[in-house]
Amino acid sequence: MNNNILNKKFRYTYSNSVAWLVGVNVLIYFIITIANPVIGRIPLYYWLSLIPVFIRQGYIWQFVTYMFVHVDTMHLFFNMYALFMFGMTLERSIGTREFLLFYFVTGVLGGVLSYVIYLFAGMNVALMGASGAVYALLFLTSVMYPHGRILLFFFIPMKMPVAVMVFMAIEVFSQVFGSNTGVAHLVHLSGIAIAWVYCLLRFRISPIKVWRDALR
Repeated sequence: MNNNILNKKFRYTYSNSVAWLVGVNVLIYFIITIANPVIGRIPLYYWLSLIPVFIRQGYIWQFVTYMFVHVDTMHLFFNMYALFMFGMTLERSIGTREFLLFYFVTGVLGGVLSYVIYLFAGMNVALMGASGAVYALLFLTSVMYPHGRILLFFFIPMKMPVAVMVFMAIEVFSQVFGSNTGVAHLVHLSGIAIAWVYCLLRFRISPIKVWRDALR
């Protein structure tokens, strides 16, 4: 089957972009936390987070910048830990260009999808963090390495597809029945949803088929 614009392959290169992404996230966190600059009477924190009311005023860059804003040190640590753990393996496997395309497509479109849903629900929230893209990386890892294992919650060994399904179930339950803890479960699910479509269109891989074959 001939390649088209959706799945034309990049020439393989590797530039360790994961380290740069982690560095930029850490730098922005400390700039916001320590300096807390104010631009036009608005703290930088609000310029960069994804806030629906600001998006409607034209702050469309927030669909990208929200991925680099974190609430606290623990939020930053766990996202960067997961980005490093899954991102390093995936970048070496698919190359830096494909990795960055996947990371930003899933992160940005995950934010757009979440924004649309929150908009129709009449909810005004402040979305921030790399977790939407990180969940997409977790999903892609389960597709690329379906026989790989992960220590779920750091101590339960589990095949990657099973672990992802457990995480998805937790996120759905938390979104529907959970209390308002400040965790954007919808962004996590949106990241996975976009990653699923990306696999189908870009990689021509059916995640369901890969998982089914791996779990037989």
